[in-house]
Amino acid sequence: MKRLFIFIMGVMMAVVATSRTFDMKQLGADAKGIKPCTKLINQTIEKAASEGGGTIYFPAGTYLTATIHMKSNITLHLESGAIVRFSDRFEDYLPFVTARWEGTVMQTLSPLIYAHSADNLTITGRGTLDGNGLKWWLWEFETRKVIKENGGKLPSLDKLQQMWVDANKDLEISDYYKPSLERKMFRPPFIQFYECTNILIENVKIINSPFWTVNPAFCDNVTIHGVTINNPSSNPKGPNTDGINPSSCRNVRISDCFISVGDDCITIKSGRDADGRKYGKACENITITNCIMLSGHGGVVIGSEMSGGVKRIAISNCVFDGTNAGIRLKASRGRGGVVEDIRVDNIVMKNIQGDAFIFDLFYDRLSKVEPVSERTPIFRNIHLSNVTGNDIKRIGYIKGIEEMPISELSFSNMNIVAGKGFQAETATDIRFNNVSFTVEEGPSLNIRQCKDIFLNDVRTKQPIAGQPVVDLEAIENLSIIHCDSTQIVRK
Repeated sequence: MKRLFIFIMGVMMAVVATSRTFDMKQLGADAKGIKPCTKLINQTIEKAASEGGGTIYFPAGTYLTATIHMKSNITLHLESGAIVRFSDRFEDYLPFVTARWEGTVMQTLSPLIYAHSADNLTITGRGTLDGNGLKWWLWEFETRKVIKENGGKLPSLDKLQQMWVDANKDLEISDYYKPSLERKMFRPPFIQFYECTNILIENVKIINSPFWTVNPAFCDNVTIHGVTINNPSSNPKGPNTDGINPSSCRNVRISDCFISVGDDCITIKSGRDADGRKYGKACENITITNCIMLSGHGGVVIGSEMSGGVKRIAISNCVFDGTNAGIRLKASRGRGGVVEDIRVDNIVMKNIQGDAFIFDLFYDRLSKVEPVSERTPIFRNIHLSNVTGNDIKRIGYIKGIEEMPISELSFSNMNIVAGKGFQAETATDIRFNNVSFTVEEGPSLNIRQCKDIFLNDVRTKQPIAGQPVVDLEAIENLSIIHCDSTQIVRK
């Protein structure tokens, strides 16, 4: 709504100008999901944008479309009972647009909902966005199979694959990442706003994404609230169908979301390797709160594409129930970037299939020691507190690299029951305070080749006969307070 002031015979009067709502069904869109309405939707967006903005309204019904290109001051509103289903014809997402795909900026198929350099974008309502992803997933599985059977190469290129090659001749790619791009045609993210500001995605349900689901890139002031994301994790699995992936974004608020997907639930990223460092834009000032994560590789993940850096992240009041991992930070040599100033608080975990906590600078297991440079990743100043967990396979691990140990981590006020304990290797200034780690086998804590370790009130509910609670090896500068010294073994 805009308020304009005009003068009539010397008297100032206020005139209220309201933005228009465009009812897609009244404008002729097929509400039975048979006839595509891509052209009508995008023409209506253009018309609304020419008037300064407006709401594209979908009443109850099913609407078939391909890519929707949003403009500044546009709202997509889906009424309860409205389903916007996207085409699974790959050619419908031409022409190529500029997008960031897995941390690399390229020319590629358009995201299903896309905007570039726009302001004030909103997607809201109680309806459903259906990415219709099955055909995309099957293409991905088949392409991987063909590449594997042909020694890591595609034997021939189809039209879209050749178009991608022609459009990205100058793309700089790290050697070890080149096999990942051998498919030469890429499933698009569901929603990617690129270099946009003031974004609101609220209350909608999003299902069956072809690839990453909500993936703003280089955006500022993003709010994602009350969103449900459901991508299959089995039968058939939607591969790489992450839930929410802000990439090199600032001032992002994610709250009250429900996520169950075929990959990570929420992942914070900032670009891959040399391409990410070229843009050099961190993902920063991010809050994640009051979310529930079910199926997924990780609950909240940072990396592995974090070459631009990740900083000032607050994660609180979340439940992870059934994810493979809980909190996971991952990177490797060659990636570069600094992850710092991370706070995790008030988390409940259950039925974690792998590790509750992962801090891993060996995501590329084949990396070798190299001089410290812009290629060296850094994890530091990360603090976790008030975590409860049970039915967990392993509490987790820290694994730094020789030239850059992980530093300044703390674990406070935790009560976790798991099959196996927590391991730390190649790290400095690691603190455990008021921690109960109860395990079925092995030590609760196994710390090797670390420096400046502080243990205060570290314990277990059920000691294992003949097994220390804490096992230490090659430790420099150790402080132990309020721990049972008979349950600590030093080597």
